[in-house]
Amino acid sequence: MLHQRRWLEEAEEQREANRQTASLAAVAITLLLLIVGLFLVRELTAKSRVEDCLLSGRRNCDLVLAEQP
Repeated sequence: MLHQRRWLEEAEEQREANRQTASLAAVAITLLLLIVGLFLVRELTAKSRVEDCLLSGRRNCDLVLAEQP
């Protein structure tokens, strides 16, 4: 009986450790997606500015890239 109880406690500890690992993996994936999303927004904004410049007929659109913060 004592051996079975100890085995159940070890199994519960293992499940808890697995949940913590899964939670940390989810946080890491979420942060990665957030960073990639921010990078994409920044790049798309820059491309949009250059495209707007070119479509307006300007020739010196390199200045638009230099003005970015």
